[in-house]
Amino acid sequence: MSVAFRRESDEEHLEPKFELPIPAGPNLVTARGLALIVERIAALETAIAQAAEPAAVTALQRDLRYWQTRQVTAVLAPVPSGEKVEFGTVVRFALNDKPRTLRIVGDDEADPAAGLISFNAPLSRAMLGAQVGDWLPFGQAEDALEILGVEVAGP
Repeated sequence: MSVAFRRESDEEHLEPKFELPIPAGPNLVTARGLALIVERIAALETAIAQAAEPAAVTALQRDLRYWQTRQVTAVLAPVPSGEKVEFGTVVRFALNDKPRTLRIVGDDEADPAAGLISFNAPLSRAMLGAQVGDWLPFGQAEDALEILGVEVAGP
């Protein structure tokens, strides 16, 4: 029988829905990051209870599985010493002589526009372990980064 005469359901033409990808490596979090995960789970559970459309419930349940996995695998990072660039520190630095300030946080807490970058970001990896006064390579430049200050971030 010709394909033209078969009735196919609309669902066969929909894009498949996959689970949200979990970032590779350890799930280090700050205390703030862990609290944000807990808040996100509570908000999703509320949204699921209030959702009426099955497709919306399915999407919300997928998001909930992601955040529950992130909560279960979360490892609260130790409080940094503030003597060097570590997870959880606020770093003042100059990148190509332009001063900037960033806080190094977990993958799910990262928000570059708000000055929060993941410890897995290339810029963070370049600075981890450095101390005030250190010059570091970044990108193609040998002395692209100068560490100006490191402090322990508040909650």
